[in-house]
Amino acid sequence: MQKLLIGLGLAVLFSCGSRTTATPSTAETKEDTYPTAVRPEFNADSAFQRVADQVNLGFRTPGSEAHTKCQQLIVAKMKQYGADTIYVQRGEATAFDGTRLPIANIFASVNPDAEKKILLIAHYDTRPWADNDPDKANHKKPVAGANDGGSGVAVMLEIARALHTARPEIGIDFFFTDVEDYGSDSDSGNGEDSWALGTQHWVASQPYSPEKRPAFGIVLDMVGGRNARFPREYASSRFAPAIVDRVWGIAASSPYADRFPNHIGGAVVDDHIYINSLGIPCIDIIETANPETGSFPPTWHTVSDNLDNIDPATLKAVGEVLLELIYSEPAK
Repeated sequence: MQKLLIGLGLAVLFSCGSRTTATPSTAETKEDTYPTAVRPEFNADSAFQRVADQVNLGFRTPGSEAHTKCQQLIVAKMKQYGADTIYVQRGEATAFDGTRLPIANIFASVNPDAEKKILLIAHYDTRPWADNDPDKANHKKPVAGANDGGSGVAVMLEIARALHTARPEIGIDFFFTDVEDYGSDSDSGNGEDSWALGTQHWVASQPYSPEKRPAFGIVLDMVGGRNARFPREYASSRFAPAIVDRVWGIAASSPYADRFPNHIGGAVVDDHIYINSLGIPCIDIIETANPETGSFPPTWHTVSDNLDNIDPATLKAVGEVLLELIYSEPAK
């Protein structure tokens, strides 16, 4: 199950489809004071409803009716929340098993002409198989994806709603990526590159000119679980340490410090790996149940990844830290 990430020199990376152990280490948190810039509050109830909206559509597996309806939901909400630009990048990818999958990456911008921008990323597709479920009878059943998919999208939508009430000085790009969770770490597949196919397709299109490139990016993956903790992800700390310090510094000075333990946890092959390859420093905020081993929470890739296991308090912790970042970020 162990996979090397070719070309990046990491011997302990693992994808959203597999997990191994990275040697933990401590990291110093910068002495940031909690910013006091006026900003809107993150509404946890609204974010929870956005998770429910997605789950109620059904299983959002690539090419399904529910998947199409989820695209429509995201586009409609971003229009409602005043995004300046919205477009859908369509394409096709070949999965590890040879299946041809439609891709619909959704991209929206607030203040697209701002001198400084940041990029937020979450996948909206869900896994077709609950292959980590403790009951083998469930291994061919699809995953509801309340946390793995739904939570990151919900936090981004609620942030968009908040920005609509009080525009920040910086620009925010929202990337709702597709076909992230249709992967396998089998030796017969493409290993780590079988994941994040939508982001790989987007990166290959060279979406930014050098002068329009965001200052940095943040991936949100599994950010709604009960009692979730978000240690510093290993690859993020290696490739974008200043951004990790900034986010975890804000968290450390906030009421949500316990949600963001100051430990380097396991490494994940996720969308941020490919966005870093564009020259955009990008980090991953992702739940790991054990900061030292990097193990995913027990609902991961199981039929239990449902609305009952979503905690509005977790959504709020992540959303509040990100809003504080956005509204305290220098405009230049």
